[in-house]
Parts: sequence; structure tokens; C-alpha cells
Amino acid sequence: MNITHKIKLGWDILKYNLKIVFANKFIYFLIAAIAFFLMVIGIILFSNASIADNDIYGTLILPGILIIFYPVIFNIQSDKDARMLEIIFGVPNYRYKVYLLRFLISLILLIGILLLMSWFTVFAVLKIPVLKMVYELMYPLLFLSSISFLFATLVRNASGAAVIVIIIGLIFWILHEPLQYSKWNIFLNPFDVPSDISLSVWKNVLYQNRLMLMVGSAISILWALVNLQRREKFV
Repeated sequence: MNITHKIKLGWDILKYNLKIVFANKFIYFLIAAIAFFLMVIGIILFSNASIADNDIYGTLILPGILIIFYPVIFNIQSDKDARMLEIIFGVPNYRYKVYLLRFLISLILLIGILLLMSWFTVFAVLKIPVLKMVYELMYPLLFLSSISFLFATLVRNASGAAVIVIIIGLIFWILHEPLQYSKWNIFLNPFDVPSDISLSVWKNVLYQNRLMLMVGSAISILWALVNLQRREKFV
């Protein structure tokens, strides 16, 4: 197989998996994310409250969760419904070539949309460090998407996995205020610097928080890929 054929094959695989990522109800989650974002931006524009970077961080995180939620949770279910599991499971190392590819496509899509939302915020509301904002947002969003991917392989049913992930998300959200400046808070806002903590201590807390989120994300993804080896559980 020459380079041209390899490029064409790679492009065909990418197009197919893009269709899967954008399939079914994803458009509704995308519309809900954009609608929520525009609604909050509209409220900010017509309010007299002072807005800072930490407020924008909180505004963008929920749309990010909505965007990544569907393609990650329903990744495997889409193939099961389309009766494509046996074909995909017959591909050597399929778990790396197919599901991990879709996971990465979903993350790239998320980053792109967050960049657009951040640039729109600069234009409409407040000048923020766009790249830094998206970079910081990806820590909790990557963690949440990774555990969503993991539960999709553990439960083997997209709806059941979605319920579990929503419950976990609600628990983390309820604990957000008590753990506001704790390293255990997955929604820790790096732009909301506490006034009663020294900058060096705050940087250490933030570093430990980000490190735990990255380690948790890596473990979740690897665990999910191991689960996908047992194809009889899904077929």
C-alpha cells in the first residue's frame, strides 16, 4: 500500500468516525451548550455586576460538559445499535484505532468550540487570556470525559452510564462550595485566587489538583481500554 492509499484510508476512517461523533442526539447537546452560553453572556451584558476571569471560567465549564457528554458516553452504544461491534472488534488493536480515536476527536472538537466561545467572550464581554482559559478548563473536562468513557465500558449501557456520571457530577458540584479552595475540588477555579492564602501555597494546591486530575484521567482511559478487550461483554 503506497502513501496515497494510506492517506485515503486514513481520511475515510476519520470521516466515518466523525459521523459517529456527530450522530444522533449530539446536535441537541451542542445547541443546549451554545444556548446556555449565550444566555449567560446576555445576562452579563445587561447586568451592572463586575465581571472577572474567574466568572468566565465558571460560565464556560457547563457548556464544555454538555459538549463532551454525549459523544463520550454513547461512543460504544452507537456501534452496538448499528450492529457494527463485531466488525470493529475484528480489527487488530481496535480499542486504540477506533474508540480512542473517537475520544480524541471529541476532545479536539471540545477544544475548538471552547476557543470560539472564549474569543466571543473577548469580543462581547471581557478581555480574557483565551489560550490559558481553555487550557485550564481542559483539566476538569478531560477528567470528567475520561470517567464517563470508563463507566460506558463498565456498565455497557449508555443510558445507565449517563445516569451514574450525572450523579457523580452532581456530587462533585454539591461539594464544590465546601471544597472551594481544596485540591480535591475537581472544579477548582485557578482564576479565583483566595485572599487568605499565600500565592506559593495556592500554586501548590493548584499543582496538586491538576496532577490528580491528569493521573485520574490516565487511569480511567487505560482501564476503559482494558475493559474493551472483553468483547463478549458488549456483543
